Amino acid sequence: MNKLRRFSRRRLPPIRYGEIIDYKNISLLRRFISEQGKILSRRLNKLTSKQQRLMTVAIKRARVLALLPFLNTEN
Repeated sequence: MNKLRRFSRRRLPPIRYGEIIDYKNISLLRRFISEQGKILSRRLNKLTSKQQRLMTVAIKRARVLALLPFLNTEN
């Protein structure tokens, strides 16, 4: 019974309804980047493959435009 209860808990989706994956939405993009500045994998993000592709393109665009750092060197 305990096992069923543990797995029945619903998690919040990583991208809420109405949130748009865009290079200008820095607060959303920061949730999908590791502390070192790497893009997290799709399994860790719990994104669909389409969402992961859009997220990767948006993060790379934000980096080129200097909205996000390429590396996080703050130690």
